[in-house]
Amino acid sequence: MLVSYDQNVGNFTNLVNKKMVYYLTSQLGAFDITAEQWQVLLKLSKHNNINQKILSQMTNKDQPTLTRMLDILERKALVERHVSKEDRRSFCINITEKGLALTEKLIPYIEDIFKKILNGISEKDLNIYLDVLDQINKNISNLEL
Repeated sequence: MLVSYDQNVGNFTNLVNKKMVYYLTSQLGAFDITAEQWQVLLKLSKHNNINQKILSQMTNKDQPTLTRMLDILERKALVERHVSKEDRRSFCINITEKGLALTEKLIPYIEDIFKKILNGISEKDLNIYLDVLDQINKNISNLEL
């Protein structure tokens, strides 16, 4: 029963998102990586050698947060930063061989986690859920304009 949009949609979406991130981070602990760091690594594995501003947009992370994350990933030797040839004030981010190897190892592991999270949800219901999320995302984007 719908109590209010805020409670049923806003708060519940936030709660489920936090639980999912917490669970993923707990499962990734054995690999010394967080769910947030994983998101950055996965993007870099598909779009390597990109500028930090573009990576920030792709991962929906603000610049200071991404910089801190890249510092950590760089200390772990999973990424490297190089001064951009086009603009010496900016950096290009590269995933290292170690980062690629970890990504290749984690992709099937995380897919298995999501199969467990989505247990009991039909493909039809999952597609409806994704369509609804997509529409909410578009609505928010339109409101921001």
